[in-house]
This record gives sequence, C-alpha cells and structure tokens, in this order.
Amino acid sequence: MPPGSPVQCPACGHLSREGARFCANCAEPLRDQVPCPSCGASNLPGQNFCDRCGARLEERRPIPAPDPRSYTPDHLAEKIRTAKANLEGERKQVTVLFADVKGSMELGEGMDPEAWRRIIERMFALMCEGVYRFEGTVNQFTGDGMVALFGAPLAHEDHAQRACHAALYLSDQLARYAEQLKREEGLDFSVRMGLNSGEVVVGAIGENLQMDYTAIGHSVGLGQRMEQLAEPGRAYLTEYTAALISGYFELRDKGLLEIKGVRMPLRVYELAGAGAARTRLDISGARGFTRLVGRESELASLETALDRVVGGKGQVLGIVAEPGLGKSRLCYELARRCRERGITVYEGHGVAHGKRVPWLVVLELLRGYFGIGEQDAERTAREQVAGKVLQLDEALSDVLPLLFDFLGVADP
Repeated sequence: MPPGSPVQCPACGHLSREGARFCANCAEPLRDQVPCPSCGASNLPGQNFCDRCGARLEERRPIPAPDPRSYTPDHLAEKIRTAKANLEGERKQVTVLFADVKGSMELGEGMDPEAWRRIIERMFALMCEGVYRFEGTVNQFTGDGMVALFGAPLAHEDHAQRACHAALYLSDQLARYAEQLKREEGLDFSVRMGLNSGEVVVGAIGENLQMDYTAIGHSVGLGQRMEQLAEPGRAYLTEYTAALISGYFELRDKGLLEIKGVRMPLRVYELAGAGAARTRLDISGARGFTRLVGRESELASLETALDRVVGGKGQVLGIVAEPGLGKSRLCYELARRCRERGITVYEGHGVAHGKRVPWLVVLELLRGYFGIGEQDAERTAREQVAGKVLQLDEALSDVLPLLFDFLGVADP
C-alpha cells in the first residue's frame, strides 16, 4: 500500500484516509490494519513485510478482537437476542461510550507479544464487566479499546446515566489495574473515555451478539471525538450528554472547544464523579417543590405510624400506587417531617440502573449509617466504619473485614 493511500470501505466502497478505523461515509468499521514497528505505516492483515519500508511485521500482529460471547452474561445475552428482531435500521436515542488505551503502540513495543496480549485481554474483561453491569452492550472491539452502546439494543430511558455510571466504574477498576501494571511491569498504563448522547441508526445483531452494522450517525463520531480529546485516565462528554445527567453527576466544564467535523464550537465536560441526586425527586427538590395537595389522609396515616415508632412500637410501611401518583413525594414528606422532629433518617433507592448491583439498597443504607460519602478516601471510610462498629460492641471486630469488603472499602 503506497504512502498516503486510502482505505476502501467493505460496505459502501467509500475511500477513507489511511489509518482510519471507521468509514467517513457510513461509519462502517474498516479492516484491521497492522502498524509497522519501524515506520508506523498501516499495512493490510496477512502481510509479512511493510510495503512502505520493508520491515518484518510478524512480531507486531494485532491482537484479535475477543468474542463477545465469552464476556456477555447469560441473562443479558438472552435479552439482546430477544430484542434483535426489532433492530434492523431502527432509530434509537442512545449514549455511546468509547474507550481505548493511550499510547498502546509505545507501551507494547518493548514487551513480549504474549505478555501484551494477556494485558489487553484482562483490560477487555474489565471493560465488558463494567458495561454489562449497567446493561450496556459492547458494540465493537478495537485493537486497544471498545465501543459500547447504552439504550440499544436494550432501550433504557436513563441510558445517559447508565453510561456515566459505567464510565466511573471503569475509571476506578482500570485505575487499580494500572497501579498493578505499574508495580509488576513498570508500565504507565491508562485508558481514556469519551461519551455522547443522541440519535443513531442501529443494524441487526448476529448470533455472536455483535452488531452486523455498527451504530451509524453523527452522535457516534462525537463520542469518538470526546475520547480523542480526553486526558489519560479521564472521561469527557458532550453538552448533549451533560443535559441528560445534570444533577446526577459532578462535571467539570472544559469550555467551548472546536471539534473536527462540527460547524459550531461544542461545550465539553469532564466526568468528575457521582453527584448528590439519585432520583428525579432529588432533581425536582433542588429546583423547588410545588405545594403538596390532596394527600391529607395519606399523610395522616404516615404521621400516626411515626407516632407509634416514637412511642417504641416499630412499624413497616408499604406505599403502593400506579406510576406517577406521588409515592416518592409522600416518602419525601415523611422523611422531612422525621428530620424536623430530630429523627435520623437513612435512605436507600432502588434505581433502574442498579438492578445488577447485589444488595444495592442495603448497601446505600449502611453507607448512610456509617456516614461514607462518594468522595471519602478509603482510610477515612475505614475509620468511620470501624469507629462506629467498635462503639457498638468491641466483639464485632471480627466482622470488620467482611463489612469492609461488602461496602467496597479496601482493607489493608
């Protein structure tokens, strides 16, 4: 392949620039290319020698993309297969997540190919686990990263929140993996991520759970642009995703940036952490509630039960009604009245994106009881847990390691 020669798309025949991963016309993934270890030129798979400088290519063959079936949980695989019949050319509102290793060629250059392969395979496993944890779908593997979709093929109204939770989870897991590689291999390993939300057209799904056609649309390209802009170890997202998750996450405004392929400057944010809001009610409360009317009898019943609790008789209340009739608001009013009377309240929420997190509500209640915040350092969290447990009974010291593990607090 002569220097600067374009790459032909296998789907539409469009000629994209050398080194392109996706077709510039239809976004179809292009054939994997083998980088030359000597001059960096891209070569077609199957070549033994670089057709630019003549260097041997066998030592730097790309790592084959893994089979999604080896990572996809059974329950999610079945959901995807059930949904695939309705996906041929369907328009979907999704959030796309791009992730890849920063400087992977330089990192792998001095390593044994098999050792580098093991590192990348472990990274793929961590990435897939994080995506599937929030019911996203791995849309495509690249040589050193992946593309994931949230909102397709499984439709979720909170697709942007799920994608951001997955990005934060991946940041934490991959940072720990990077620390391990730094200790054991001396590698400065880091992964950068980019997210964007918008409308795409998705293709059908094959029996191996991969998309026959990748999600197509301007939104996909913007997600990749965010990943290319992101600093190592960080996740960047567009203003379109930010509008969907405002209040649920902490964002750092990176300002208006000129994005290649976008006519007007686009506001970009860095995903900094989980926010204070967990539910729509939290968002509404921050803006200010309207006066609660027409629920006097229900509030009176709650007050009666509260008086019994204060009198020493424990109560369990269940509030059941059709969606949208104000169950959450009633719970909010009860919690507010408890606090007004000096009663401590611990809360847990059964959010949609937490279905795959075991014991999530119990976990939230315990973290609230121990006063563990999202941004607390691990040492601070350990001290708060141990202090409160030992204050109850010093004989409970034996359960501290198990409690640390359950709460996700590292026990040195």
